[in-house]
Amino acid sequence: MTDLFAALLLGIIEGITEFLPISSTGHLLIAERWLGHRSDLFNIAIQAGAILAVVAIYRQRLWELLVGFRARENYDYALKLAVAFGVTAVGGLTVKKLGWSLPDTVRPIAWALVIGGVWMLVAERFAARRAAELGERTAISWTVAILVGIAQVVAGVFPGTSRSGATIFVALLAGTTSRVAATEFAFLVGIPTMFAATGYELLGVFKNGGAAHEDWHALGVAFVASAITAFIAVKWLLRYIQSHSFAPFAYYRFVVGAALLLWLPEA
Repeated sequence: MTDLFAALLLGIIEGITEFLPISSTGHLLIAERWLGHRSDLFNIAIQAGAILAVVAIYRQRLWELLVGFRARENYDYALKLAVAFGVTAVGGLTVKKLGWSLPDTVRPIAWALVIGGVWMLVAERFAARRAAELGERTAISWTVAILVGIAQVVAGVFPGTSRSGATIFVALLAGTTSRVAATEFAFLVGIPTMFAATGYELLGVFKNGGAAHEDWHALGVAFVASAITAFIAVKWLLRYIQSHSFAPFAYYRFVVGAALLLWLPEA
């Protein structure tokens, strides 16, 4: 397998899994066992491609928040995005200071996929019950904003958890019963969060001279592949959730997690 083709596959995997509730970090850690380990700069670049895709999809909403910032509704929404991001930033920096690093073994990722699947099914049931009792609620409360920020930290600490899955379901359980509204908030708060994380890691890479021997052709191919596939995946997800539940993603997590535990038990 050529290096460019391996880079293409990794970019596609990142693009598909970054915003679907199935864990991009977990999938990439596993994929690299067959496609070869990549530099930190490479992994940062393909994540940036996925972020740009979401910016492109939500460009109108972001523009509305920017130019209409003085409107009470937009101001309130933007402030809640800022609070969620602030909670994530403080929590993420605290985790970094404590020296926490992502595990690179398969077993914890596999268990996170399985446990996350169980959490999704339970949360889906409770969210559906709340929606039936309260009706569709699209508003984002301060409680939702704070809990979404905490959920992002938890997802960052445990690969296999899924940032999008954790934040969407926290929002649904905390009072935003509309899947579309919960997903929009989760994705919008993910933009500054992922840009900040990418910038932080990128500074570290260049500071330590990690870009000196980078394969820029492979990185470019993976970046473009990630952006294109993320755009397609998010567009599809936004249509899908309007009339479907997240249960199939939970079942997918069960299958992948169980397969990893059975076939790579010692990895």
